[in-house]
Amino acid sequence: MNFKIALPLLLVLAISSPIQAQQKKAKKTKPTMADFQWVNPPTKWQLENTIPKGVSHHTFKSESMSLDVGYYIYLPDAYKKRTQRTFPVVFHLHGGRPGSEAKSFKLATYVDAAIKAGAIQPTIYVFPNGGPMSWYNYPQITNGFGEDVFVNELIPHLKDKYRTREMAIEGFSQGGRGATRIMFRHPHLFTSAAPGGSGYEPEKRIQENGGAENENVVFAPRYNTWDLAEDYAMREDKAGLPILLWCGTSGFNYEFNLKFSDYLTTLGIPHETLMASEVGHSATDNYDKTGTSLMQFHQRYFAQPKTPKK
Repeated sequence: MNFKIALPLLLVLAISSPIQAQQKKAKKTKPTMADFQWVNPPTKWQLENTIPKGVSHHTFKSESMSLDVGYYIYLPDAYKKRTQRTFPVVFHLHGGRPGSEAKSFKLATYVDAAIKAGAIQPTIYVFPNGGPMSWYNYPQITNGFGEDVFVNELIPHLKDKYRTREMAIEGFSQGGRGATRIMFRHPHLFTSAAPGGSGYEPEKRIQENGGAENENVVFAPRYNTWDLAEDYAMREDKAGLPILLWCGTSGFNYEFNLKFSDYLTTLGIPHETLMASEVGHSATDNYDKTGTSLMQFHQRYFAQPKTPKK
């Protein structure tokens, strides 16, 4: 070995490796509450490279906050071609915290492909912003009512602006938690509900600790999936909302999704499960393996479009 060459090379590697590690670590830094925005429009590069066909970004004015709120929406080709027709809607609630409407819109690629393959009817998919606490109402934060903005403002806005009919809800991870709480609190709004990869373990911790997720985050009493399931089980119309729990078997919260399914069974709440074998904690990977089945679950409860007379 030429030690005159090897020694400087080793020194360069020794210096560059920590720098590269720091850069790699910096790229993985999670967004903080200070990074939260109610509007997250696409950049020019995203418009040219990553926005799926049929997806566009829009805003509406929140009356409760006097702020604009962003959302992405997928409109199938048929929406423009059949101007007298109404279309079913699926809301997909993003994961992570804080919220951003830009987190999940790439799933529209699967929706568009399923429509073109004839696996599902033309359907609108909406990717909303969950607010600073991602689908929770959290009065400790200014403009922190993510659930209320979604239920009381975004849904009416969409009904007014677009030609919609039945509406379904789903979500993944933090969005699965949100979809679970919202479906139990507002079951009359949806024809079906499909929480996926949901964090039922922290929800259980919230239940057991009087609303405390941790020492810094405390929610209202019984504002968690486990207590809300118990409240929902007392309703006379509990069998009216079709529910599907979906998750990857290699996801870190797979076991707690099974526990929550058992809990719903104990409460007498009808539901189905869709578990993707050897899939981890990723909405995209789950959609890649079982997305068609998930989409078809919602389709079962949408009215089928009438075939036009020839």
